[in-house]
Amino acid sequence: MTRVYDDIGRGYPTTRRPDPRIARAIRAALGEARSVVNVGAGAGSYEPADVPVLAFEPSGEMLRQRPPGTARAVQAAAEALPLRDGAVDAALAVLTLHHWSDPATGLAELRRAARERVVIMTWDPAAREAFWLTTHYVPEIVELDVQRFPTIDTLSRHLPNMSVEPLLVPHDCEDGFLGAFWRRPEAYLIPAVRQAMSGFAQLPPGVADAGLSRLADDLRSGRWNARFGASAQAESADLGYRLVIWRKGPSHGRGPRLDSSSACSHS
Repeated sequence: MTRVYDDIGRGYPTTRRPDPRIARAIRAALGEARSVVNVGAGAGSYEPADVPVLAFEPSGEMLRQRPPGTARAVQAAAEALPLRDGAVDAALAVLTLHHWSDPATGLAELRRAARERVVIMTWDPAAREAFWLTTHYVPEIVELDVQRFPTIDTLSRHLPNMSVEPLLVPHDCEDGFLGAFWRRPEAYLIPAVRQAMSGFAQLPPGVADAGLSRLADDLRSGRWNARFGASAQAESADLGYRLVIWRKGPSHGRGPRLDSSSACSHS
């Protein structure tokens, strides 16, 4: 993950801003948590503003782009969180699991660090046929993503009794992740937009060129609108993005607010 975001992270906040509707859904999933660790935190999107947050991010490039006023951030990977057991009420991970070198270890670390719950925004590989871009134009992305993203069954083995909620993508989504422009297809022809999408960034050079050329031709000719225009009138789309919420049992009471003593060093 570090190498990927050291490469694509430059200028990342220009197109990857938090969408307020997605932010509300994530904040609701965090419930009454009074302290949060954001793992794979990037530039700080979706960190709640009303509770103390500690952020961990392995990429120095992403850490340098965190805006002033965001949470204290430490360079660390999900697989080795420098936190004591039960250091925070909730652990948050937003579109990051597919970059972890060892998701099983990372998920165990989230459970270890969280007293109450784990909240994950991810993509479900079972939805591989849901998005016109990756089914008709750049299938190489979904072929890569089904290998990178843990399945819901895999997550449930590590987070038993978790719940899963669909996270619909608004037609005017403000966060430029891969599915954000499903109703604005012209955006995928803009290099700066694609630069902040790891699905494009991790393809070998030139692999997406033919598909993007077909997309440009279909937009000019009207073929895209004839094929996808009717479904693109919806206000939101289910492209397979999910909120996964895992809660510990009631015997684990809420602990103190996060402070600097919650962090510890791993040798």
